[in-house]
Amino acid sequence: MFYWIMKRIFIGPLVNLLFRPWVKGLDNIPATGAAVIVSNHLSFSDSIFLPLAVPRPVVFLAKSEYFTGKGLKGKLTAAFFRLTNQLPMDRSGGAASATSLSAGEEILKSGALLGIYPEGTRSPDGRLYRGKTGVAKLILATGVPVIPVAMIGTDKVQPIGRRIPNIRRVGIIVGEPMDFRRYAGMGEDRFIQRSVTDEIMYALMRLSGQEYVDVYASSVKERLASAKTAGRKTSKKAERIADPSRQAAVRLEGSAPADVFQPSSDTSLPPSTEGPLPGEVRTIGPDPGEASDETPDPPAAPRRTRKRHEGDSGSRAM
Repeated sequence: MFYWIMKRIFIGPLVNLLFRPWVKGLDNIPATGAAVIVSNHLSFSDSIFLPLAVPRPVVFLAKSEYFTGKGLKGKLTAAFFRLTNQLPMDRSGGAASATSLSAGEEILKSGALLGIYPEGTRSPDGRLYRGKTGVAKLILATGVPVIPVAMIGTDKVQPIGRRIPNIRRVGIIVGEPMDFRRYAGMGEDRFIQRSVTDEIMYALMRLSGQEYVDVYASSVKERLASAKTAGRKTSKKAERIADPSRQAAVRLEGSAPADVFQPSSDTSLPPSTEGPLPGEVRTIGPDPGEASDETPDPPAAPRRTRKRHEGDSGSRAM
């Protein structure tokens, strides 16, 4: 009841008025019977625009984090997702993910429409990433048709990290149903699961026109997060280096500590002939920063010395 009221009376009319979504191929969605709607995932708002465009109710598998938030905001978010026909999907793998897929299988057995994002998370840069095989397991276990759907422009409406959406038009393209019943009885074969998933991703690539990247979007997000963290550490280190007040004092081996010797500022003292004192700075040669306008004198010619006879030196002594 809540789903129908929000779709027909409140959210639906408002979204159609502001964003004016255009839809192609809506007749490819069956009027009755179970089916899996697979879609690319560009924005959080995909889960709003797509169910509003489909005449029948769609149950989506959403990430479990939406249902486990703390505080008032977390509880309101979880309640909203449950009231809008969305089920928690644990993406950690193993038994938890299998339980989530079992819940989706029950939805399909009841004859309803199930929506799922094969990429497993939103695209970090607008490209289409490798699909996870959970969708293939559902399809092979139930034998229901697959409806590929491409969301167009939703990443411009609400990019990752933006709470208030931009007002602009979005599009939805619904492709022809895909039938995988030829793989009946081979649902446990991992190569078949991968083949089915890749075929679905290829259909989404053709509909959306996105560039396909054969890696998981979650892996790309992890690398971006690591690079961002490393960048912050580098930035803080550069700030410490640039700030003289935060620099550590360095004393060369053999120099006296500051509390024992402090160099005098009196420049009239003669320099030491045995080497520089600790802390003393000497300039050897001309200052490279000063340019002289005078032409240097040519080197003096070497003097010729004559050997004096011993007699001459004796007469001068007299």
